[in-house]
Amino acid sequence: MVISTIWSSGTINTFLYVCLLILCLYPVIGAFFWFAGSMSYRFFKTNKRDDNWQEIPEDEQPLITIMIPAHNEEVMIEETITYLFEEINYSNFEVLVMDDGSTDQTPEILAILRNKYPRLRTVRVTKNKGKAHAFNIGMYFAKGEYILSNDADTIPEPDALMKYMNFFMNARDLNTSAVTANMDVQNRTTLIGKSQTVEFSSIVGIIKRSQTAINDSMYAYSGANTLYKKDFLIDVGGFRQNRATEDISIAWDHQMIGAVPRFAPNIVFHMNVPETVRDLYKQRKRWAQGGTEVWLTNIKKFLMYPIRHRYQMSMFVDSTLSIIWSFFFMITSIIFIGTMAYFVATGQYARIEKSVLMALIFVAFEVLAGFIQLLAALILDHHGAKMKYLLFAPLYMLFYWMVNPITVVMTFIPALKTILGFGSGTWISPARKSLQDSKK
Repeated sequence: MVISTIWSSGTINTFLYVCLLILCLYPVIGAFFWFAGSMSYRFFKTNKRDDNWQEIPEDEQPLITIMIPAHNEEVMIEETITYLFEEINYSNFEVLVMDDGSTDQTPEILAILRNKYPRLRTVRVTKNKGKAHAFNIGMYFAKGEYILSNDADTIPEPDALMKYMNFFMNARDLNTSAVTANMDVQNRTTLIGKSQTVEFSSIVGIIKRSQTAINDSMYAYSGANTLYKKDFLIDVGGFRQNRATEDISIAWDHQMIGAVPRFAPNIVFHMNVPETVRDLYKQRKRWAQGGTEVWLTNIKKFLMYPIRHRYQMSMFVDSTLSIIWSFFFMITSIIFIGTMAYFVATGQYARIEKSVLMALIFVAFEVLAGFIQLLAALILDHHGAKMKYLLFAPLYMLFYWMVNPITVVMTFIPALKTILGFGSGTWISPARKSLQDSKK
């Protein structure tokens, strides 16, 4: 009995040590995991269609509805719609703008544009109730069997629709629910803009490549530019209207019914990103809350039916570790700061030096792992065209790893409230800047 008790105690301690080690090394392990996944996508993914796409004859082109949910978008809406009608290399499409309670000049601008472009339609939602709400209404006005979600500040490359439709043409594509494209930062005039160029290539692009390579799963679509098959939107009841991030929730909802998402890194769309730390933090808080919401929504399904959802299990495990690590990071950071303050107060300067040195060693490993991940991503993305932004990588990785856990912890309670029925999808558009003025 005593031996059994000692063995059990030793086993528990070992288990706790292993868990602690995993938490400590989570950013490093994650960086190498995404690196390996991106390499698998590059060399072993057999059904990717990055560079192998075909022109679809005009009489065979399925009708696509380009839907633009818009709330107070007077700065961008005319430029975006003009681009879509005059630059897109695809004939059979319409543009449907969902004016979600705009109080600026957006309705007047749309009225003028309707006279200029016959294939432009608008639906006015009297009260702003959020992007997901506007999109759900728009689904039933959309004439196309495919719907492209296109933000008011986003312009896809001219061949985007043609490339998108190549992912729905074959028999193997019957279960494809949506195809999401590759983000390219348009406003690179500031340090924050340049840094996010690196992020979207590495942290976003490389993760989507990895998830696609492993088992055709995907943590999130891009809300700014994704082509959906309308039938699959209807199958899951549309977008969840009380969620902080409709693009994350719909991606999980699709995969939980067995639908397959696709990532198309060779389809590029250009978008504006936050240019101030305040706006960036607000954006990341919304993303963090949305990620926690889908985790809370689906945790019971994964625990009760792990075999049924085995293809999405890696996505769930990563989300679980990310949330746990965020709390671990915050708690250990507070403990570290408190300990340093105690050492200063008691004059234990040697211990301060040793503790800071250990922390720097740990940070160095994180930076090295992140640098390898970023380097691989920049080489893969756009055939290495963004290598010049590599200098911004190490500091931004540290910034990202610090902001991410803070936002997860800060939004955990709001996310829990949403799951309990107290969420709201109401939105306020961030400050916009002309895409033409911001080109660099």
